[in-house]
Amino acid sequence: MKETFLSKMCCPFDHSDLNHSVFIQEGEEIKEGLLGCPECSRVYPIIHGVAIMAPNEYRQLELEKPFYDKWKIELLENKEFSKIELS
Repeated sequence: MKETFLSKMCCPFDHSDLNHSVFIQEGEEIKEGLLGCPECSRVYPIIHGVAIMAPNEYRQLELEKPFYDKWKIELLENKEFSKIELS
């Protein structure tokens, strides 16, 4: 994902601007990071340069769990994608 693309992105649910944390970046390309909506508290990981922004019912925690474990991101409240705490 290109860094310049971040300013064009919004939460797909409430259309709010997203906050972001970049974990791995190569030049203009963000390889791993986290997008978060300050309004609805949903989070969207950036994995291998792709933001995972599907509705919760289509996301598979077991596929995203290695990313969260790697960056010590703890999912709260019964593994909901919408609640996290950065360790």
